[in-house]
Amino acid sequence: MTSSALTFVVVGHDDHPIYEIDLAARGDSAVRDDRAQYLHQFVLHAALDAVEEQQWRSTSMHLSVVDRFNKLQVSAFITAAGLKLLLLHDGKSDDSVRQFFRDVYEIFLRVMLNPFFNPTLHVTSPQFDLKVRTIARSHFR
Repeated sequence: MTSSALTFVVVGHDDHPIYEIDLAARGDSAVRDDRAQYLHQFVLHAALDAVEEQQWRSTSMHLSVVDRFNKLQVSAFITAAGLKLLLLHDGKSDDSVRQFFRDVYEIFLRVMLNPFFNPTLHVTSPQFDLKVRTIARSHFR
């Protein structure tokens, strides 16, 4: 992965984020740019309206690029349960984004099948975090 914009978020019902992670490669313990992080969150939140418009026009779970802001693009994936997986990136190939969503969806299903999982609370599993980072590394090198 290069040091580019790459933020992933799972949005639950009522449009609240239940999982967020910044997947952009960072140097050794580099200080995060808080302004960029807030901008990424704002762009992802603003894209939710575009996702909801396009989800009813498509029969596919993968909606491709749903919104753009400057050089940033937001790709979306809608689960069967109505959760939204959003990826903010700066022009990754659609095939790698599609495969990333499928792989993350597969491991997210395992989290959802846990009888103690509550879809209104944040996902805090370190193992899930590690798997998402590994999948991102394999698809966005």
